[in-house]
Amino acid sequence: MKAAIKIEGVTKRYGSAEAVREVSFALSPGAVALVGHNGAGKTTLMKLMLGLVRPSSGTVSVLGENPAAGQFAARRRLGYLPENVSFNAALTGRETLAFYARLKGEPVARTLDLLDKVGLSAAGARRVGTYSKGMRQRLGLAQALIGEPQVLLLDEPTTGLDPALRLSFYEIVHDLGQRGATVLLSSHALSELEERAERVIIMDHGRMVADGSIDELRRIARLPVRFRVRPRAMPLSLPQGLGPVRPASAGWLDFEVDADRKIEALQALVCGGAPAEDLEVIPPTLDDLYAHFLRHQEPAA
Repeated sequence: MKAAIKIEGVTKRYGSAEAVREVSFALSPGAVALVGHNGAGKTTLMKLMLGLVRPSSGTVSVLGENPAAGQFAARRRLGYLPENVSFNAALTGRETLAFYARLKGEPVARTLDLLDKVGLSAAGARRVGTYSKGMRQRLGLAQALIGEPQVLLLDEPTTGLDPALRLSFYEIVHDLGQRGATVLLSSHALSELEERAERVIIMDHGRMVADGSIDELRRIARLPVRFRVRPRAMPLSLPQGLGPVRPASAGWLDFEVDADRKIEALQALVCGGAPAEDLEVIPPTLDDLYAHFLRHQEPAA
């Protein structure tokens, strides 16, 4: 499948500081999570893809074009939601979307339907200055969706959204990915991304320290699997080397095993002399993987 975005050996310097250092990856249709602490290089990468800044070295290609070129026609097929959205407070929600639709050369009437998609149809006639932070975030998402973009860059997109609207947002992202769009999500909300991103890129101090699906990252990290067990009888009987067992919530016990001993532990708990009354198997989370790759990266030269 042809990559919509190609980053090859890209470094971006601001004076002596390297915001991005020797980063390479290619993005195909689907949802990709870009994660890292503040200053890891996530926003700089998005600015490079948008053509807002030029790489100090390396190449950037978006939909087959160089975004830093004078005529970046592919920009009309891009959608972007910055971390901090800002609109003219004197305009209404409808007027704001109409303004951005004209900038992109899209039909205004069809664009205004996006207000309903993000739950703002009832507030479309209100001035943006009266909107809450969550409402401005939804308006920003509607702006990013104008023209059904082939590439959608979203920087902290769910900030200020309530749980129901977050769910609706990820349904929109999933639908876009199914229709062939490439969606790049930069967020600190790792638990939200875990089940929704097909791929995760982890950044640290401008360097890419991990890249792959959640399952691939788990295989690379080889972190232990956590078991939470409600035993029928005590003491809990486990094969030698599994444990140690420690109390969790009332009536439950926790222990960890290496990933390659997960089946052995399950067999002991289900088929042993005193089977467990209930159990949960908890694989390493994205938070666990993120912490692992930051701890175990190679030191910078």
